[in-house]
Amino acid sequence: MPQEFSHRVVAIVTEESNPFEMGVATELFGLRRPELEGPWYDFTLCAATPSVRMNLGMFTLSAVAGIEAADAADTLIVPARPNTRVPTTPAVTAAIRRAAGRGARLVSFCTGAFALAEAGVLDGRRATTHWQWVAEFAKRFPRVRWEPDVLFVDEGDVLTSAGSAAALDLGLHLIRRDHGAEVVNAVSRRLVFTGHRDGGQRQFIARPVPTVPDTSLAPVLAWALERLDTPLTVAGLAARAATSPATLHRRFRAELGTTPLAWLTTERVTLACRLIERGELRLDRVAEISGFGTAANLRLQLRRHTGLSPSAYRRRFGPAA
Repeated sequence: MPQEFSHRVVAIVTEESNPFEMGVATELFGLRRPELEGPWYDFTLCAATPSVRMNLGMFTLSAVAGIEAADAADTLIVPARPNTRVPTTPAVTAAIRRAAGRGARLVSFCTGAFALAEAGVLDGRRATTHWQWVAEFAKRFPRVRWEPDVLFVDEGDVLTSAGSAAALDLGLHLIRRDHGAEVVNAVSRRLVFTGHRDGGQRQFIARPVPTVPDTSLAPVLAWALERLDTPLTVAGLAARAATSPATLHRRFRAELGTTPLAWLTTERVTLACRLIERGELRLDRVAEISGFGTAANLRLQLRRHTGLSPSAYRRRFGPAA
């Protein structure tokens, strides 16, 4: 049975647009997901010209929808391009402003944040883009609350991501917002990509190549994931990894861009979300299995990470939904 459409996603491409970001949008929102139940996205590529020459002339797009397709978007993805000093075309800027005016969700990957900023929709908001463009962006758009070293920023109806692979992180974050943890985990498995990297993680982790190869954190992570319902401490994880807590912190920062406790909390929230989506009604039981201990702590962490209370999350993503 063909999937019904629940949400219109439109991505704009312009002269010299980056193929990678366009490909991410197409992969995440354009492909059918027959393995998933329920409606998916209605995805459209559009442009202000009949044909579009992509970055470096790698190929030319033709037969895409006209720019007027942006006016039907529930979510509008704006174009990223390598030359940020070339202004966004007036037709695209006007489409962005119209979308903002009617309350559509606006999304930028990488340098697409420049298109949003030029349209004025980032004024007074937090935003990010690729770390290479930090100085230029901050200088040109002083009214934007610049977040220079994160993977993505979610401002509700306006979301921006850092460069390249962070577009996948933001796209999966959107799918999680729209469809819940169970669905985004299925999509990430198809992509062979991690289901969740927190938006606040660092964009770029610079570390020297060790003279003696270090062992991966994978064994201790797998060990901890099997024991989320038990008390886990940094000292306990360090002992399992046969290292000191300070060294474990450094390794987590280097390999995952986060701390051991932040990683544990994220994994526990993900597990709690999946339990709720599968129909577990007892909050005390969800808190016990996910390792949060009490329903009060579960409510606190779920709201902090998803913006929803357990009851609101159940209404939105539970079996009845």
